[in-house]
Amino acid sequence: MSLEKWASNGWLRAYRTSAQEVGELLAMVGRDLADAEGDISNDWRFGIAYNAALKLCTVLLYASGYRPEKTLAHYRTIAVLPLILGEQHRPNVDYLDACRMKRNVVEYDRIGGATGDDVAELVAFTTELRSEVLAWPRGNHPGLCPQGGK
Repeated sequence: MSLEKWASNGWLRAYRTSAQEVGELLAMVGRDLADAEGDISNDWRFGIAYNAALKLCTVLLYASGYRPEKTLAHYRTIAVLPLILGEQHRPNVDYLDACRMKRNVVEYDRIGGATGDDVAELVAFTTELRSEVLAWPRGNHPGLCPQGGK
């Protein structure tokens, strides 16, 4: 399925972003990755790392000219990874969706659901995804690349 088909299904809507907005989202990713290493509970560190990963997916979606509709916005933002970066990212959708569900549990239902290993794994994943996301607009949407690419 394509992004256009997702839009015709009502899952996405057209959206025009800017280099400034992309730069701000990427700055938030950097902040969140740094904060996820902080001296706070693993639950909060996990949630912060998840937010960084979600923002990276948001950058890809916005740069592609779309934003999610309100229903299932986080899930849809994550699920477009293989549509934008390629089928090799399909397993990453499953991983990030599991992280999304865990983040919901530790934020709304109970404490202690995320371990230090969970946080380390998600931070490492997000750091790797960040490198790929930073490279992607340079080849596909160079006008959206913020100065310095951070």
